[in-house]
Amino acid sequence: MRALVIGWASFRDGGASAGDVLGMRRVGVALSAAGMPHDLAWSPACRREGLAYEEADPARYSHVVFAGGPVHGWQIREVHRRFAHCSRIAVGVSVDDPDDETVAGFEEVLAGAHPGIATPDLAVGAPTDEVLVVGVILGPEPGPVRASVTKWLAGLDCGRVPLDPRLAASDWEHCATPDQFTSILSHLDVAVTTRPDGLVLGLRAGIPVLAVDPVDGGGAVTAQADALGWPALVPADEAREPEILDSWWRWCSSVQGRAVAALRALPVDDGTMRDMLKALKAGSAG
Repeated sequence: MRALVIGWASFRDGGASAGDVLGMRRVGVALSAAGMPHDLAWSPACRREGLAYEEADPARYSHVVFAGGPVHGWQIREVHRRFAHCSRIAVGVSVDDPDDETVAGFEEVLAGAHPGIATPDLAVGAPTDEVLVVGVILGPEPGPVRASVTKWLAGLDCGRVPLDPRLAASDWEHCATPDQFTSILSHLDVAVTTRPDGLVLGLRAGIPVLAVDPVDGGGAVTAQADALGWPALVPADEAREPEILDSWWRWCSSVQGRAVAALRALPVDDGTMRDMLKALKAGSAG
């Protein structure tokens, strides 16, 4: 006996949600606890590692468990065809039409959502791990630096939060005040930015910032990193090297990186304001 756990996260064009993946994970945990050998099958878009659903050998399995999501469509009809010799069970799924052939193809359907029936979603009891939450503050201009950074970000195991420091009082997708924006930053673990304001505001909030200067030879990002004494700066010509980004990522994620960032959040001795006031007084005297 061996079970194959599949769901919408298994299909190449399934469009899986986090809840779908957690539903499969919960089924896998239950099977492990029961001592039932099993595999979880994933689509390439959902997970780079692990068993690919399309490569799963039907002859290897005695059971198929379909976990979570709606029961309809050609993908599930293909499951019934491909694994016709297996005992097929659906668990935690939603059923709109009990007479649909995709529903009837399962020996048993333990619905999570069905007319007149509602049980807690599988994701409620699924285990999860804590990962770093990262604010991503990138400039709007396309280019090789931005492309390198976004490709690198896609491979990180972290919660990515795209942020735009531009304010708009009438647009809910943007902060209306700088106070709102800095409040978001203060709840993050790390920031990654190609913008000088992303570096400044991140450090002001006391979080480590991996700053990448998109300007060859150094621009405003480099100038602010120098002014603030911030070491985690990657020049434009090094942004194409994932190893360099990885190295600074590890430093920003470390205790040392957080400690240095906390120091940068302290009030600074701002000579600029003194010079401004001095100039104002000189102008008034004249």
